[in-house]
Amino acid sequence: MPRPPGLSARLKLTVSYAGFLLVAGVVLMAVVWAYLLRFVPDNDKGLLGVSPNRYLLVRIFFPAAAVAMVSLLLFGLVGGWILAGRMLAPLTRIADAARLAAEGSLSHRLRMEGPQDEFRALADAFDTMLEQLESHVAEQRRFAANASHELRTPLAISRTLLDVARNDPERDQGELLDRLHTANTRAIDLTEALLLLSHGDRGAFDREPVDLSLLAEEAAETLLPLAEQRGIALDVTGCTTFTAGSAALLLRMVANLVQNAIVHNLPAGGSVVVHTETRHGASVLRVENTGLPMPSDLVPTLTEPFQRGAERVRADEHAGVGLGLAIVHSVVRAHQGILKLAPRPTGGLVVTVRLPGTGAPSRQG
Repeated sequence: MPRPPGLSARLKLTVSYAGFLLVAGVVLMAVVWAYLLRFVPDNDKGLLGVSPNRYLLVRIFFPAAAVAMVSLLLFGLVGGWILAGRMLAPLTRIADAARLAAEGSLSHRLRMEGPQDEFRALADAFDTMLEQLESHVAEQRRFAANASHELRTPLAISRTLLDVARNDPERDQGELLDRLHTANTRAIDLTEALLLLSHGDRGAFDREPVDLSLLAEEAAETLLPLAEQRGIALDVTGCTTFTAGSAALLLRMVANLVQNAIVHNLPAGGSVVVHTETRHGASVLRVENTGLPMPSDLVPTLTEPFQRGAERVRADEHAGVGLGLAIVHSVVRAHQGILKLAPRPTGGLVVTVRLPGTGAPSRQG
């Protein structure tokens, strides 16, 4: 919204400094008059004599006082302008950096030197904001590029299959339909995952008390056939623990963790343990699975979108779209929680989610 032009902060400070200095001078002169001149005899016979009188002092004092007032005013204006400029210089640098950021340049940093004061604290906070914005924008650009690449693959496969069906009518239509169905399913799953990830990042949901132990049992019951198919023992332990949030998003979080633990549990015949508890006032969900040893430097990348890791890729219908743990991370972050991933010494992964508790009593299950 356009604003009407007004005085600059530097000019306002200059006028304020000069005004305060002038007022101080006037007060000083008034004090001199009130406490000095009133005790001088009021007669004019001393003009040629030795003793001064009020008439003589007034004629000498007031012209000198007027010159002093004008000098104080000029000194206040000039000195105030210089001092205000030096004091407001950090704000000018911050304003210039803000304009550069508005134009799209987020790499600029103030890095203001000098002792810590209000302006330095503001500059440091501004640098931190720019750093976070730059990181967020880079992450969004990388995510958009990866999403475009991932979506292009199933769409390209679908177009190729349709071209094959049109150019070769005698080919087995059932096989083409199955492959087309698989490609479309993958595109739909990826799109839904992207929407869910965006929804979780915005944090736009109603919060209500949610029992993580019930969500763990529901996710385990849903995925039990998949675990049995792969010969994996799935167990749910712990006690009830409540947090505040979206039941749908938290259920998707738990389901993603359990499904990842099952799908990436190699070789077959391993186990997955889902444990819930209340610890130090926080609601804790832990999903632990056996599997192949995982390099420690690979673990931090697992929550990045489309980062599956060579040891975790599966070439079957449950390979996923590379957003499972990214969605988990997004949901945990939207609920002001903490996500921790750690490799098991004997192979596999331990995922721990800490969410703010609601203070509801827990009972052993």
